[in-house]
Amino acid sequence: MIVRTWHGCVPVKHAAGFAEHLQLTGVQHSQGIEGNLGVLVKSVSQGDWEHFFLATYWRDIEAVKAFAGDDYHVSVTYQDDEQFELLSDPYVFQHEVEGVVGL
Repeated sequence: MIVRTWHGCVPVKHAAGFAEHLQLTGVQHSQGIEGNLGVLVKSVSQGDWEHFFLATYWRDIEAVKAFAGDDYHVSVTYQDDEQFELLSDPYVFQHEVEGVVGL
């Protein structure tokens, strides 16, 4: 399995709006791709910023490419991201794992 991780942050004033936007874009987009095995979103407040961590779980690298394209190490962004003043990490990480176990 491949776990793909992304991080971005928005000013706290946009946290609720961006959380909804992320659900309607990245989460739903990834869930609609064959080979997606799940999605986890976590947000953390730090001062004036709300940090969002997105982990998507994939059957294999071909499924990741179906979501992100051939340049799958680059973050997938969406047209309205800028209205939330999103600071997105430009790159994501793919981790090959045997399984996921809750702590």
